[in-house]
Amino acid sequence: MFQPNTFESHHMFDMTRRSSESDLGKLKEDDYETKSGTETMEMEAPSGDDQDPSQHPKRKRYHRHTQRQIQEMEAFFKECPHPDDKQRKELSRELGLEPLQVKFWFQNKRTQMKAQHERHENQILKAENQKLRAENNRYKEALGNATCPNCGGPAALGEMSFDEQHLRIENARLREEIDRISGIAAKYVGKPLSSFPHLTPRSLDLGFTNLGTQSGFVGEMYGGCDLIRSISGPSEADKPMIVELAVAAMEEFLRMAQAGDPLWTDQVLNEDEYLRTFPRGIGPLGLRSEASRESTVVIMNHVNLVEILMDVNQWSSVFCGIVSRAMTIEVLSTGVAGNYNGALQVMTAEFQVPSPLVPTRENYFVRYCKQHSDGTWAVVDVSLDNLRPSPTSKCRRRPSGCLIQELPNGYSKVIWVEHVEVDDRSVHNIYKPLVNSGLAFGAKRWVATLDRQCERLASSMANNIPAGDLCVITSPEGRKSMLKLAERMVTSFCTGVGASTAHAWTTLSATGSDDVRVMTRKSMDDPGRPPGIVLSAATSFWIPVPPRRIFDFLRDENSRSEWDILSNGGLVQEMAHIANGRDPGNCVSLLRVNSANSSQSNMLVLQESCTDSTGSYVIYAPVDIVAMNMVLSGGDPDYVALLPSGFAILPDGPGLNGGGILEVGSGGSLLTVAFQILVDSVPTAKLSLGSVATVNSLIKCTVERIKAAVMTDNASCR
Repeated sequence: MFQPNTFESHHMFDMTRRSSESDLGKLKEDDYETKSGTETMEMEAPSGDDQDPSQHPKRKRYHRHTQRQIQEMEAFFKECPHPDDKQRKELSRELGLEPLQVKFWFQNKRTQMKAQHERHENQILKAENQKLRAENNRYKEALGNATCPNCGGPAALGEMSFDEQHLRIENARLREEIDRISGIAAKYVGKPLSSFPHLTPRSLDLGFTNLGTQSGFVGEMYGGCDLIRSISGPSEADKPMIVELAVAAMEEFLRMAQAGDPLWTDQVLNEDEYLRTFPRGIGPLGLRSEASRESTVVIMNHVNLVEILMDVNQWSSVFCGIVSRAMTIEVLSTGVAGNYNGALQVMTAEFQVPSPLVPTRENYFVRYCKQHSDGTWAVVDVSLDNLRPSPTSKCRRRPSGCLIQELPNGYSKVIWVEHVEVDDRSVHNIYKPLVNSGLAFGAKRWVATLDRQCERLASSMANNIPAGDLCVITSPEGRKSMLKLAERMVTSFCTGVGASTAHAWTTLSATGSDDVRVMTRKSMDDPGRPPGIVLSAATSFWIPVPPRRIFDFLRDENSRSEWDILSNGGLVQEMAHIANGRDPGNCVSLLRVNSANSSQSNMLVLQESCTDSTGSYVIYAPVDIVAMNMVLSGGDPDYVALLPSGFAILPDGPGLNGGGILEVGSGGSLLTVAFQILVDSVPTAKLSLGSVATVNSLIKCTVERIKAAVMTDNASCR
């Protein structure tokens, strides 16, 4: 039974008790209470002979707030529901109230909001529980009507019908969900809800032996036919197996994430111990096992982290350097109680290294999110290869994912596990040491990217930024618009520089590892890109210079004239600078390029540089002066046309630090240079060979300039 007045009765009883215990004539904090957020109430006890010790004080005085006072406090509550002493004193001074009146107005407002939330959550829980009960009863009836296909009699256990198989699987899920709901609802309802009969689900072999795999996705990234969006969802017959697979994957993932020696040694998986611990995890011959684990503390609360992982658009945006494209095929469960607890999604994704020389890894998988009894959240992926049979699959995801633990002050501890079986024989030789080490696609890269992006997000939301960091940016809105424009620029660069199957690269030369790869696309009716034919060119090569030195050289506006042919040797000046991370290299800049032949500024360049322990980027794009002024005034940056170019800098492979621990980088760098150039403003025009030759010459000349500059600088530093 619902008891909506329980809270109020306890509330009034507590007020009365506290008032009777107070000294006469003394004002205490408990003398002020707010009724429905609009009144302050003071309770007084009788004095002298009139006081009856057997009776509670009953006389009350109400101080009704004015409409203005209520509106001001309501507005402040939306921004800050927990004001400190200084804020309460300031409010009381402005509104003509006592600080204690302000304090208890906010205290009771919070209590009121909590009560409303609890009532709403209770209604959701009841509806979800009724739905589960009805679904379970439906399957019970189906089981009761099941007949043997041979004799027409009741189906024997040895000849289990499809309905019974479905019921067993579904009951296991229902039992788990209802047990959790019962625990939550028990505090609102008078007694716990009864659970369903115990039915043990059959064990699931996680091995992929004799199972097929999904097809590769082929298409054109920008505006063409993209088969990743035409894949149908799982059939009804597949869904029970998907649920069972997700539950088993969650169990394996948790054990791997929380295990120590001998399963993990310095975050590297002991394969022999894994096979002993998970005997059904043996994969087919011909695929290499790749497993890694990494942990860190990030500046983001657990709720936002879960939302990012479960929202495919946010997930692919935050990890744009790793996820070249992704899509949710079907949502099997949205979770319960208004959050992602119990959410289940069938997804496709393509994972990349920022170079056309490393094939992408395509996966068709289920993602399962669950909150556990200790308060931690876990999000796990596992491949659904048997639902998309294909002999050409080269990557399968074992149970992999993220374990999130809430920490104080909005921080979270994250443990990441990546476990795949992959055929990576087609990786180019210069990238094999990095890829074979597991660091190119492994947990260390995911965690480093997440940590950097959390810092970037915290920076974009900060309001207490020193004026010196803003330069020409005069408003927080302008700062946020500039960061949003830079984010779109980085995402566009990352999705176009890798070896995604969504676009086909054409090799212009065959001179070795630094071949120039080109592709074209037509841009029409896209406010984020100029209309016409865009030619993208990219090349990757090895250079015996540490990644940090190359990164600092390329991001420095003072050295830009040494490699940027389009600046024509002009002076480059930084007009605006927004730091968005602890490393000084993580920032967004607005550059002005002054031509050597003119005293006037004739070009603006938006640039973002970012770095972490697994790699670095320097990405830039020319921007229109009028459009940029609109952005700096807080305008919508989505309508600013961009063609991003830039650099991706990765270490050349794993190495050992002074303590003997495996780290990325042994001294050299893998550098990818990529340009996007508008070669014709008419989308229907034909691409000329002259345009291709010009772009090829441009990128080769840029590479030669970079090599000459950093090699000379590297030699002088030794």
